[in-house]
Amino acid sequence: MAIELDGGQHGEELHVVRDAKRDAYMRSHGYRILRFWNNDVMQNIDGVLDVIAERRPRRCPPPLTPPHRFAGEGSRTAEA
Repeated sequence: MAIELDGGQHGEELHVVRDAKRDAYMRSHGYRILRFWNNDVMQNIDGVLDVIAERRPRRCPPPLTPPHRFAGEGSRTAEA
């Protein structure tokens, strides 16, 4: 999930088009986008948090497996 806070300039046509392109790109990579106006966050944070809680993923994906360490990786050797 991606949450974006937008100022008034995001209501202008140029920003609306850019935001739509970015949203489409992020959705194509599996993100859910939530947008809130800055004023909503400043004046109605409880409402914003309620929306986030309602729309959050119900089940989180499993954590990523850490990369395997190979022998000698990350270790220091004394130089003669």
